[in-house]
Amino acid sequence: MDKEWIKDKIFDKETDLFTDSKGEYENCSFLNCNFNKADLSDNEFNDCIFERCDLSLASVQKAAFRNVVFRDCKLMGLHFEACNPFNLAFRFERSILDHSSFFQVKMKDTIFDGCQLREADFTEADLSQAVFAQCDLAGARFDQTILEKADLRSAFHYTIDPSINRLKKARLSVPGVLALLAPLGIDIDY
Repeated sequence: MDKEWIKDKIFDKETDLFTDSKGEYENCSFLNCNFNKADLSDNEFNDCIFERCDLSLASVQKAAFRNVVFRDCKLMGLHFEACNPFNLAFRFERSILDHSSFFQVKMKDTIFDGCQLREADFTEADLSQAVFAQCDLAGARFDQTILEKADLRSAFHYTIDPSINRLKKARLSVPGVLALLAPLGIDIDY
């Protein structure tokens, strides 16, 4: 099936945009759209912005996200590992990504700004030089995760075991850095 090419278009309050066709969206804006449980599979998004959209539990099988910004969005339960990995690049601002999975996703330099990532799975993800600015990482899973040069100085509620994750030159601050000792069962009074 050929994809329709859509460029420089604004979609506002859409709900069933992806039901009948697949598209290649370039420099498009999606505003106030409800794509909850929608099938975004095989669509391509290049230099697009999603603002105040709900994409929770959407299917993103082989969807391409290249230089895409999610601002004030709900992206709960998404399986980003199912996305097309070629030139995958996002920025997340003030978005809710609870229970989302980034299993083995290469996300170097990704910015998470003011996001809620409770119970997110970053197992075996490459988050080199990623920034977690003012992010809630309660219950987030880090296992064999590459966090080299990542910035977690203002992130909170995370627990990262340094014996099973790569943290070389990661930027942390007190009291967050104390979360690195939690897997060791050490009680710290401060």
